[in-house]
Amino acid sequence: MKTIYQSKVVEVGAQVSLFLEEKMLVLFNDSAPSDLRDIAVVHQACPLEDDIAVGDELVIDDQAFKVTFVGAKANQTMKELGHSTLAFNGAKEADLPGTICLEEKAIPSIDVSSQIVFRKSI
Repeated sequence: MKTIYQSKVVEVGAQVSLFLEEKMLVLFNDSAPSDLRDIAVVHQACPLEDDIAVGDELVIDDQAFKVTFVGAKANQTMKELGHSTLAFNGAKEADLPGTICLEEKAIPSIDVSSQIVFRKSI
């Protein structure tokens, strides 16, 4: 697999745990406005080197998740803002165009300095 996005978490919002209960995470890079930081996993801005697609992987630290769906706007918002809503539900569709769905399994704890990586299946 080829790494197409690699970033480090710099801040975990106070309300992230509420989203985790719903098997979701909201990502924003460090340009996120202050009013969204409470709900977000904020990470260092970095380039998205290729589009994220079904079959690719998200890796949080050492835990890998297969991508099952990519919303119509998800690649654009990842490129511009490092933003996506990650749904760990195994779904093949989502209501919001910025959502990336991932296989359903336990989500690891996310802390400052956790690594977020997207890898392209080749």
